[in-house]
Amino acid sequence: MRQDFPLPDVTWEPAREFWAGASRSEVLIPRCTACGAYAWYPVARCRRCGEARFAWTRMSGRGRLFSWVVVHRAFLPAFAAKVPFVAALVALDEEPAVRLATNLVDCVPEALDFDMPVRAVFRPLRFPGVEREVMAPMFVPAEG
Repeated sequence: MRQDFPLPDVTWEPAREFWAGASRSEVLIPRCTACGAYAWYPVARCRRCGEARFAWTRMSGRGRLFSWVVVHRAFLPAFAAKVPFVAALVALDEEPAVRLATNLVDCVPEALDFDMPVRAVFRPLRFPGVEREVMAPMFVPAEG
């Protein structure tokens, strides 16, 4: 197991640009250069047309709450200090089929509702015993 687990591996080539964008407070998603389809999670070939070239595209950072769960029990010891927290899937406005696994922050869990508007904020992922941190897109409730 990596020393900095459970932080994401920001050097892993298929998602490296995603994490580089997050470090600049940008949500970047690969888009097929041939047909324009978004490809999240990154893949070798476009699922729509088979093209192998993608351009990392800046998204607005706005989306809709697709699904969520309030986590009350840490599934790994590193998460114990974070509970309770809201794990969520956010469908991005530019392409609702693109859904980011993320955290909802600065929210009242009881007030969450399916399809509510959310917007990206960038916060450091930190875990006890891990010196490094990674900037990550998280989401907050947004005005309609």
